[in-house]
Amino acid sequence: MTTTIPAPRSPYARRKTSRSNFELYGWIFMRASGVLLVVLIFGHLFMNLVSGEGISAIDFAFVGGKWASPLWQMWDLLMLWLAMTHGTIGVRTIINDYAERDVTRGVLKVALYTAYTIVVVLGTLVIFTFDPCPTDAPRELLASFCPA
Repeated sequence: MTTTIPAPRSPYARRKTSRSNFELYGWIFMRASGVLLVVLIFGHLFMNLVSGEGISAIDFAFVGGKWASPLWQMWDLLMLWLAMTHGTIGVRTIINDYAERDVTRGVLKVALYTAYTIVVVLGTLVIFTFDPCPTDAPRELLASFCPA
């Protein structure tokens, strides 16, 4: 039996595998979502802190007035979904790198995905079911567009 060794400068021959490109798509998503999150977060900070009266103006009426607009609902929703997904993929990568035993890795991933699901579902519900004009709230706390 003779074994031939390829020449050092010969092209690398890839083996045919049926693997998916999940890791590649995850890598691309992390880069794209990171750039988009920078834009979303700085827009959020500018709207909340710079364009108005600063942090002292952020109260129930401010949030009610902001979330009365579908633009800001979608802005905050996209920021929530992207930040949670971006963070979850990052923590999943850390778990895969540092958890040595399969059982530990599985438990940590179940806890991670459970926390992700709870935060995304509750955050989405808060954004879409938020009532800027509750009937039993004091008038001075309500937004200016609420009926008396």
